[in-house]
Amino acid sequence: MATATGVVQGKTINQLYLLQNDLMLRVARGETVERTPIWLFRQAGRHLPEYNEYKKSRGKNFLELLDDPNDVAEVTMQPIRRYNLDAAILFSDILVVAEALGIEVTMPGGKGILVPQPLADPADFYNRIGTGKVDVAKKLAHVLTAVTTIKMTLKGKVPLIGFSAAPWTLMYYIVGGSSKKNTTVAERWLTESPEASQALLDLLTDTVIDYMSLQVEAGADMIQVFDAMCDFISEDNFYKWAMPCLKRIATELRQRHPGVPLLAFTRGATYSSVALQQAGYDIITMDTKTDRKATRAALQADFEANGSPSGHVTGVQGNLDVALLQTGTEEQVRAAVQQLLEELGPQGLIANLGEGLMGQEDPRLVAIFVDTVHELSDAMI
Repeated sequence: MATATGVVQGKTINQLYLLQNDLMLRVARGETVERTPIWLFRQAGRHLPEYNEYKKSRGKNFLELLDDPNDVAEVTMQPIRRYNLDAAILFSDILVVAEALGIEVTMPGGKGILVPQPLADPADFYNRIGTGKVDVAKKLAHVLTAVTTIKMTLKGKVPLIGFSAAPWTLMYYIVGGSSKKNTTVAERWLTESPEASQALLDLLTDTVIDYMSLQVEAGADMIQVFDAMCDFISEDNFYKWAMPCLKRIATELRQRHPGVPLLAFTRGATYSSVALQQAGYDIITMDTKTDRKATRAALQADFEANGSPSGHVTGVQGNLDVALLQTGTEEQVRAAVQQLLEELGPQGLIANLGEGLMGQEDPRLVAIFVDTVHELSDAMI
């Protein structure tokens, strides 16, 4: 039986199932591979007909599916069955950590995640949440059980990626309520209420570290940190407020789980690649605005000058434009993959998108993307 601790029949889940495909882990360790691995942001979910059929058959919305470990496991496995992907990623949402803090999260009309009652001011933060330690194992037990259930279902076919939102992104929603409205509220907190902002970010950082550590114990092979709202923080404030949280996450997770690769995505903060390398992340994600060659060159130059906590130059992940999978042709997708591999090289790369699948993508084009990465990188290597 699956448990939230990842212990089955007296063995840890990773002792039960040896990985048959470790390409992702090898890239994250800075090792050479025989072909470029690929997975996709939001690879499970709305773009798949089987997901929409399953959700309808269960009579649940997105958030309701997340409450049942068996639903989570089924949806996580759907893209693994359909595509030749090199990793599964936990089907979840970036705001589950907010829920663990007692913040209500809703999906009105089935579209868009909202925090209907965001924190109004520092007094509201101290009254509603406070700074006490969050019992993540209890609050998010259903997610941890899902991780172990997925791991048992995979049976070592591919690694499982666990994930969490980063503290800045969580704060953005907790005080602003929405990704599209009140976009200046969180940064205004940093300026007007620095002490409360620091207390909230510290609490969120502690909670994220515990959450991701528990995911590893439950069976996750790799951990991805998503700082999705960096478009809404200035570069100066990113380095002052968001980056210290990301650095502490990497440092503490590396201490707790030395062999587990750490991946980071700071969407909108294309300037942060070198800082993330020095923080200890094994893989950094490039969004669609990132200059591929410049990022590679900056990481290599920094590593040669300063080394890195990981002991190798940080690999990169990304960054095909998702629009190609919506309205592109097979020839355009193949050409874009060729360009991606030529600009970044097939080694030290995890192919992915520059942002998540949105639901309008053609599964046929997604499959072409996945298979073309394997085909062309194999020929190049």
